[in-house]
Amino acid sequence: MTESSEMAGRHVVVTGGAKGLGYAIAQLLIARSARVCIIDVDADGLDRAVATLGGAGKAVGVAGDIRRRDDAHAAFTRAAEKLGHVDILVNNAGVYPRKPILEIDDEAWDYTFDVNLRSMFHMTVAAAGHMKPRQSGRIVSIASIDAYIPYAKNAHYAAAKAGVISFTKSFAQELAPDGILVNAVSPGPIDTPNLRALGIYEDLAKSTPLGRVATPQDIAEVVCFLASDRNRYMTGETVIAGGGIIMV
Repeated sequence: MTESSEMAGRHVVVTGGAKGLGYAIAQLLIARSARVCIIDVDADGLDRAVATLGGAGKAVGVAGDIRRRDDAHAAFTRAAEKLGHVDILVNNAGVYPRKPILEIDDEAWDYTFDVNLRSMFHMTVAAAGHMKPRQSGRIVSIASIDAYIPYAKNAHYAAAKAGVISFTKSFAQELAPDGILVNAVSPGPIDTPNLRALGIYEDLAKSTPLGRVATPQDIAEVVCFLASDRNRYMTGETVIAGGGIIMV
């Protein structure tokens, strides 16, 4: 991991940052001198992540469920109070459910969309209200290559992630006059304990042109670029980081 002062003075909120990709994003941002607030529903995991990331000088945490507007806005407000202000929001919170289409009931549908799409909408609205008076900001959301190509047993997940891409465009257009850049990243398969537990890791690695799945750090690098001042002219875009699975 390359350490630098690139993000010095930047205050960042990362949702779902207690583990997996979100943790890797928070870790890389801190290595580049940002101060990070993680929002996560897992209070115990959140405390462990904050401690591991270096404590209050580098990372703070807010425990909360961001699936509903009032809760999401309250969590963002607490994060902003802890950080002083927020320059960057990373919408990473998500779940990866697997069910055949004919077995997707209303409960599974609602939960998938609540976590993967509704929370992204509520957090982005909260961030936009905070950033508009400052006339600057960066918002990066995690989508998925599944939004472009079908995989068995995840139609509801794919649809929610397609919604993330659509919302990214809409927010980018509306917030451009306020100097707020809004982008997304569509990762391919990422090497996490959850992916390995599904038993499809080897098949995914073999079917990827680069011959491996992504590390969380691979995707975190893309997120950090979009969130940084190096990104000066990209907004409304979704960067596909899929190891060659999708080439457009």
